[in-house]
Amino acid sequence: MSTIAFIPARGGSKSIPKKNIKLLCQKPLIFWVISSLQETPEVDEIVLATDSDEIEKTVSNFKFSKIRIFRRSEENAQDTSTTESVMLEYIKQSSLVNDDIFILAQATSPLTESRHFSEALYSYKINNYDSLLTCVKNLRFFWNADGTSINYNYQKRPRRQEFEGQLMENGAFYINRIGNIKRSKNRLYGRIGIYLMPEYTSIEIDEPEDFLIAEKLMKKHQLN
Repeated sequence: MSTIAFIPARGGSKSIPKKNIKLLCQKPLIFWVISSLQETPEVDEIVLATDSDEIEKTVSNFKFSKIRIFRRSEENAQDTSTTESVMLEYIKQSSLVNDDIFILAQATSPLTESRHFSEALYSYKINNYDSLLTCVKNLRFFWNADGTSINYNYQKRPRRQEFEGQLMENGAFYINRIGNIKRSKNRLYGRIGIYLMPEYTSIEIDEPEDFLIAEKLMKKHQLN
């Protein structure tokens, strides 16, 4: 049984040109998640799914031993293409078996560390989950557009230290098995587990200002 990490990385990006290889703390954005996976002993192979010669060349220059390049089709590299479509394209062309573990990891979550992957894989296996996703605890109060509160009683406003909050998907990574993905055509399936990550990992690189926030967080939590 193998554990494969899969990173989708398109060349085109509307909000931030060449986002995946834009420098973050003096390294291309995509370097950080690959580096963490390279250092995760449970991960056997890292598959970068890209349509970009520039991204492929950049990643190849990292000289990581686990990395493999998968050239995704033009059809599955459009703005409207889903992550699931390129996952299924790769799985169809691979020799993976149903029991192999598949980690969908996002380059846009650079604060994900190798310990997060290891701990999540341990939880996934020991709890016999079908699939798993990462979340952070959100301690904000939410409201509906009609003026009704969603997750607290405004007449009995709790103190922050007493408030349970809600779990928010942070998009860092997802764990599943090949057979489940083939069956459901989705990154999640069946009995779903949650791996809780630190609040600062909620940052996802989608807009230019996210790079500034991520740099400060990385210097505080990872590069100190």
